[in-house]
Amino acid sequence: MISAEGGGVKNTTECMLAAWRAGIVIPAFNVPHLPMMAPIARAVAAEDSFALIEVARLEITKFRAESLERIFREYDALRDERYLRLHLDHVPVIDEDGLTVDYLAMINEALELGYESVMLDGSRLPLDGNIAATREVAELAHAAGVPCEAELGAVLGHESGPLPSYEELFSSRRGFTRVDEAERFVRESGCDWLSVAVGSIHGAVSGALKDQKKVEARLDVEHVKLLRRVTGIPLVLHGGSGVRHESVLAAIAAGIAKVNVGTELRQVYESAMKASADISSAQAAVEERTRQYLRDYFRISGSSATVLGAGAGR
Repeated sequence: MISAEGGGVKNTTECMLAAWRAGIVIPAFNVPHLPMMAPIARAVAAEDSFALIEVARLEITKFRAESLERIFREYDALRDERYLRLHLDHVPVIDEDGLTVDYLAMINEALELGYESVMLDGSRLPLDGNIAATREVAELAHAAGVPCEAELGAVLGHESGPLPSYEELFSSRRGFTRVDEAERFVRESGCDWLSVAVGSIHGAVSGALKDQKKVEARLDVEHVKLLRRVTGIPLVLHGGSGVRHESVLAAIAAGIAKVNVGTELRQVYESAMKASADISSAQAAVEERTRQYLRDYFRISGSSATVLGAGAGR
């Protein structure tokens, strides 16, 4: 793992550690449609908060994020280090359709462009394979001076086939991150943050289901506490849209330092576009919903100073 050092603008490692130690969250907002980025950035600044802008491989292949370079250029044009960093989300070794991905090429492209953190998702591999692939990417990321996020366990929902009911998934603990595996994984892989499966689900990304409201999920907070104890690093919650509010707040207090938000903001944007075909109206809807997330759901208005240190933000 790379260390956080003082001086100058805080890198993403330092920002995440500051949030984790303070018991607050850094939300990560996915951008499946390029026009969503600017209103998200405006909302974060208006709430004097701190967040990550992120894009996943599937948002390039299945939606309209276009490319890593296009996302980076859009981010660079509105970059404000008081409030934002750019993250490469979910680069799978094996994708949601069961296809093998050239993950190293995508990770290297992002690092060369200047993404400020990256994520490898080896969760569909056996444990040893996930550790080996993550270690390889962590070494590349650390050589570029940025942190590496990994995933252990299975946050379901992106798969093309049908899933059991949510209650069945939760009661069976299907895909939940195992405590014993998490301890070994972090020690041997060198990852800086770990995405864990503790009850959340992803929103569907294809077919008619992609427009449906997500099932309200809940989180096993005691499991989060155990994972924090054995890993000793910031934990990440994927599938953050639609989780019960009290579960999210309790999980953040227990050790979740980053929560991904994708489905709900995407649906806000797409619904507004269907209703009006007006990009500015859709952007206004995204900005307002993002502000609500920051102010009311995560309760982190004014968090920039905590994440970056005294004097940050306004």
